[in-house]
Amino acid sequence: MRHQQNKKKTAWKKSRTFGDIKGGRMRIKLKDNIVKREHSLLKPTEFDKCPIYIMENPSRDFFYFPITIDHIESVLNQLPEKDVSCITHIWLRKPNSKVNCQSYFTTGSGVYAIILYPFPKNNKISIGKSKPSHKLLTWYKGYASEPVKERDNWYIEFTEENARRYYLERLLMHEIGHCVNVWLVYNKAANYKSENSADNYALNNKLEITY
Repeated sequence: MRHQQNKKKTAWKKSRTFGDIKGGRMRIKLKDNIVKREHSLLKPTEFDKCPIYIMENPSRDFFYFPITIDHIESVLNQLPEKDVSCITHIWLRKPNSKVNCQSYFTTGSGVYAIILYPFPKNNKISIGKSKPSHKLLTWYKGYASEPVKERDNWYIEFTEENARRYYLERLLMHEIGHCVNVWLVYNKAANYKSENSADNYALNNKLEITY
């Protein structure tokens, strides 16, 4: 179920966007630039069960979602209620050539949404032109192969099972970490602290779930 936001009802006054980005897990680098992204979601009513799930069809030929809504719910059920109660939407969104990230958290006008983008069908992603940093390798450790340089880019590969684990244990948990930190003031310094805190949330919370 998708809710469309009415511009006249948006709570933001300094910007015409409907939501503000809080971090986001990038494909190429671990430290994220602050990027404003809009959301067009309406605040849930008292009759809606949250989180509201939105699942779009990715490209048949090039992308897929390695996780299902049942997988996501199995993660949420393992976490303290206080950590997940603010999440209003989880959006498995189709690829967007203008957005170079794997996931992000956005909030505004009563919406607290986690957006996850699909994974390449060949289970292979580029992590940049420069040799991967220790921090980046730590983020992918246990999920992906050792990085390999092909032409001008470094790549890592996943199995389908490890891609599923990566989405649930890293991406989803990272964005939940942003939701937990939603009270931070939105500026560059706070965003940096928030990114580290969200990373730590994903790294330190061990899930005991059968995927």
